[in-house]
Order: sequence, then C-alpha cells, then structure tokens
Amino acid sequence: MITGIKGTRFRRAAAVTVTTGAVLAAGAFGAAPAGAVTTPTIAAAGGYVMNNGTAKTLYTKAADTQRSTGSTTKIMTAKVVLAQPNLNLDAKVTIQKAYSDYIVANTASSAHLIVGDKVTVRQLLYGLMLPSGCDAAYALADKFGSGSTRAARVKSFIGKMNTTAKSLGMTKTKFDSFDGIGNGNNYSTPRDLTKLASSAMKNSTFRTVVKTKSYTAKTVTKTNSTRTMAAWTNTNTLLSSYSGTIGVKTGSGPEAKYCLVFAATRNGKTIIGTVLASTSITQRATDATKLLNYGFAQ
Repeated sequence: MITGIKGTRFRRAAAVTVTTGAVLAAGAFGAAPAGAVTTPTIAAAGGYVMNNGTAKTLYTKAADTQRSTGSTTKIMTAKVVLAQPNLNLDAKVTIQKAYSDYIVANTASSAHLIVGDKVTVRQLLYGLMLPSGCDAAYALADKFGSGSTRAARVKSFIGKMNTTAKSLGMTKTKFDSFDGIGNGNNYSTPRDLTKLASSAMKNSTFRTVVKTKSYTAKTVTKTNSTRTMAAWTNTNTLLSSYSGTIGVKTGSGPEAKYCLVFAATRNGKTIIGTVLASTSITQRATDATKLLNYGFAQ
C-alpha cells in the first residue's frame, strides 16, 4: 500500500501540469496547440470521467463495455442501505458465524468482525467502504433484505440493488452479489458506475464515510463489554496522494483486475469517474490521477 502511494506521488510529481490555454510540453506526447488538453493514456481497459456538477462527459475509453466490477459493487450496497425508509444508523446488528464463514470460504477482504459482537449500521458502512469488508456487506444484506431465511433476505437485498440500478438508468449493469464476489452475472460499465457514484455522493453519510482515511469502531461484545476494533484503513490511496479527493471506492479480483471509482473537488469543481481492469493497485491510482488532472484542466 505504501509503495503504491509513493509510486503515485512520484508520477504526479513527474507529470506536467496542464491548465486551460496551456501548451502541453511533455516530450512523450509532443506539443499540443494552445487551448488544447492532450487526452491521457491509461492502462485500465475501461474508463469514464464527468463533471459532477454539469454531468458533462469529459473522457471515455470503452465506457459502455461491461466488465466485472469487484468491490466497487459495494457502492450500490451502501446506497441501498442508506435509501431504507426510517433508517437508524445506530441500530445494532449481531455478527453471525455465517458472515465469518463466508469470508473464509471466499478468501474475501474483511473488516474482521467478531461473531457475536453487536455492530451499528453506521459502523458496518465504514467496515464496508474502508477495508472493503465482505463480512460487513453480508451483515448489511442480511439486515436490510426481506424474508424468513438468510438466503431469502440476501436475494431480496440484491433485488433492491438491481431495482436501484434500473431507476438510475444503469442499463448495462447487473448485480448478483452484495459485495462483488459474483456468480458469473455481476457486471457494470465505467459510465454506469460513475452514474451510481454521483448519485450515492448526494447522501451526506455516504460522503462522510468514503472520504474517511481511517476509522476505529467500538463494538459491543456478547458480555456487553466494549471492544475497540483495529482501525479500518481506506483502500483508496488517492485520499492521501491526490489533493481534493473526496472518495469513492476500490475494487479488485481475478476477473475485475484493479478498479477504482474516484471523485475530487478543486475550486468548487467536482470531477468523478471510474477506471475498470487496470493492471495493479499503483496503476489504477495513476490512471485515476491522470484522468482527474485531465478533467480539472477542461
């Protein structure tokens, strides 16, 4: 993780700053005419960037090609939870052995939740979005789905994810999991995920969570004592390496490769975008940095 941050900083330091009316002087690209901003090259297979205030498209690369999304899926998980009527963020959820078993069975990213602990919905959202806890995702799906069995509740929750996707006009998106560990039918596009993130960022709780670098939860144990969890660190390295970053979510997996949905605000202008199937943790941050710089230069 540290290497990735340093690598990103090095690349940023080496980059040529481009402003409106500037001439791009980087020898690798050659000179651009005055007023032009050279379109960046990214390693990611797909990318999309827009001005969040105007919804104007600023960059596309295979922006409508469907790909595995990894844990960027959890943006929708959080959005569905936060859209629940009369939501009580301080409601407690008891961590079940099934959530822990799921992590082990799938070698999944974890918030290291302890079976039997009572964890608030708010804490689960941090556990979901910072360390990308699939155990937190399972707990939320189980809590906010409908049905008499856990399987039914999870199926119901995923149904809500797909209903929400349709309502947002995410026409090339399908979810078959609550966390991105799909069953062969979990996919989206850079454009759709950017649309999702833009919508999710309208929620103040979501905004607060995804811009947090580190969070320490205090949970309630079976004996009603307080457990101070190990701090959850946000996997989004841009929060430390790119000034103005306000979110959003990383994703990775054998099929998804390295994904990042990102957003930053500078001088009152918010740029939001997505890269899918980049080549490494470091490279997805480098790709996003290039695209943010490009977005702000327009």
